[in-house]
Amino acid sequence: MRLALFISGSGTTATTIVKSCLTGKLAVDPVLVVASKKDIGGITRIQEAGLPLDKIVIINPKNYKDQDEFGQKLLDECDKYKVDLVGQYGWLPLTPKKFIKKFKGRIINQHPGPLDPPRADFGGKGMWGKRVHASILYFRRITKHDFWTEATTHFVTEEFDKGEVVKRKRVKILPNDTVEDLQKRVLPIEHETQIEALNDFVLGKVKICKRQKPLIRVDELVMLKTAKKIAAVFYPHG
Repeated sequence: MRLALFISGSGTTATTIVKSCLTGKLAVDPVLVVASKKDIGGITRIQEAGLPLDKIVIINPKNYKDQDEFGQKLLDECDKYKVDLVGQYGWLPLTPKKFIKKFKGRIINQHPGPLDPPRADFGGKGMWGKRVHASILYFRRITKHDFWTEATTHFVTEEFDKGEVVKRKRVKILPNDTVEDLQKRVLPIEHETQIEALNDFVLGKVKICKRQKPLIRVDELVMLKTAKKIAAVFYPHG
């Protein structure tokens, strides 16, 4: 299975995946890395992990007149490298509709918090990085719930974080956790979750994870919205 990894930042998850592939721990061939901008840490990390520079391309959406042109460039690169599966690991741009349509059921995304599509959860536009952890901690505080968090893998759809979840792992929140504490503890679990999800594709064992009960109750929707707003204020850069 030929994998393209989409990144926008530090690339820690993508680097871990590349290392697992190159050492034979994961039976996937990382044939392409797409970075949404230049001079990001992920490019250097992935090169240091052993992936040659000719497999790393920069495709910045700001360099294209619209989503259609941006999507076509992504498709052209993936066709060039004969990509079978796409993984978004800290990828921030909204993936174009035409690209999602072409890779439907073969494009997944990493998320650092609990999701419950199509119901309310800790995903959506602007919910990435530390904002996710901050919103969970604040929501937990105002609801008085013994809430937890999760590392998640889900299919990519036209809306942010609305695709079906295919892998998730729960992480306990400790009483004195800060946003930074939680992020640090969840990250290695995110790595494990993404690698296991890719292995499910290799083995043909992908399963949809559904919740019997809603993650967020109806009477908590306003509190969730407030938590997300506060998280965005305190972490404007994610």
